[in-house]
Amino acid sequence: MIKTTLLFFLTALAEIVGCFLPWLWLKKGASALLLVPAALSLAAFVWLLTLHPAASGRVYAAYGGVYVVTALLWLRWVDGERLSYSDWLGAAVAFCGMLIIVAGWGKA
Repeated sequence: MIKTTLLFFLTALAEIVGCFLPWLWLKKGASALLLVPAALSLAAFVWLLTLHPAASGRVYAAYGGVYVVTALLWLRWVDGERLSYSDWLGAAVAFCGMLIIVAGWGKA
């Protein structure tokens, strides 16, 4: 389960970077050259999703929980926003949901 969780975090980071770089270009006037690493990051995101052994719907459902946690950590560390109690609680609930789904892989 640790390997799966780490893979999910890496996947989420690839997705967030792939979306953040075009946002910098469109909203903050950064160079359009950021679209190249953004495309590579999104390609890595898609590839990383294929490395899981479960059916795609289960992978996407479980991944969602880790994405929530990763996005909130990005909000804190990159955007510099303080997280609220509700942010932390929601992240914990989402992460527990991921753990429950992954624990049941292969038992359906």
